[in-house]
Amino acid sequence: MGKAGRIACIFTPYVLSVGALICILLVGLGSTNAHSSTLNNLYFFRADLSNLTSTSDGSVASQLVHLAGQATGGSDQQLANALEQAEKALNLYDFYDIGLWNYCSGNKTADGDYQVTYCAPPQAEFWFNPVEVWKLNNTGVENLLPDNLQKGLDTYKSVSKWMFIAYAVAFISTIVELVVGLTAICSRLGSLITSFVSGVSLLFTIAASVTATALFTVLTGTFNSALKQYGVHGSMGSHIYVVTWIAVAFSIGSSLFWLLSSCCCSGRSPYHGDRYGRRVTAEKAPYTYERVSNPYTGASPAPAYHPGNPVPMQDFRQHAYEPFRHV
Repeated sequence: MGKAGRIACIFTPYVLSVGALICILLVGLGSTNAHSSTLNNLYFFRADLSNLTSTSDGSVASQLVHLAGQATGGSDQQLANALEQAEKALNLYDFYDIGLWNYCSGNKTADGDYQVTYCAPPQAEFWFNPVEVWKLNNTGVENLLPDNLQKGLDTYKSVSKWMFIAYAVAFISTIVELVVGLTAICSRLGSLITSFVSGVSLLFTIAASVTATALFTVLTGTFNSALKQYGVHGSMGSHIYVVTWIAVAFSIGSSLFWLLSSCCCSGRSPYHGDRYGRRVTAEKAPYTYERVSNPYTGASPAPAYHPGNPVPMQDFRQHAYEPFRHV
């Protein structure tokens, strides 16, 4: 198999690596552009406050006072006054979508559709802090959140940093995999090096996908158990998880095919492997003698015995002189 066969052999893992890179890129771009309906559908978690913001009394403060009262076991006039002051400055959206880099927010239309109107600036190692985003920092409500919700937010804050790093390493290693993969056209050594880089990409892609799925599954359950009774509902996005696990599938396939190309599909032709062509030699029989040339002389050695002129093998006279003896 020559160079053309070698190129055909690495075409499959290269295409799979490109597919994995595109999927990881889509995960990173999810919820980063308020004007893109495609990217707006890529979010890990959605906090739906539409029931809270559309209550009949129209007062967010009354809802928060009720939450504070449940947490403290009674009413607190000073806290209620602080909440009412915060309510005047609050402009809560109907929903908040959490992505890898930031969050997006918007309102529900009359048809029940979610329309994104704002996306926060991207931030490395981002985590969604509802107390800060909903501007409850100075109301005292952050100290009155249910214990299970506070613990869930603390866990989410810590794990989200690892998740961001895992996606970043997966993205960078996949790019390196594509660059190094070009050397696999020339030799199986290039395929072996690419297989190692592909293994790193696969490891972090799986780690990021598992972390994201497990993290937001737990966060959704905690969020609903603590705040659902106050009109706040949490849900997981479906599209982004499909994309991230497709990236895992592409990464697994590319790793297997890169490893296969390092064991098979040699780029050397069996007929024109060198300048003069590959020569076919006869197999030697075992325990036999094969004569070799003398390495110190340019020609074959002369025989040790030089035969003379042939003598006629017939009767001749015993007493005659030469040349009459044979007459």
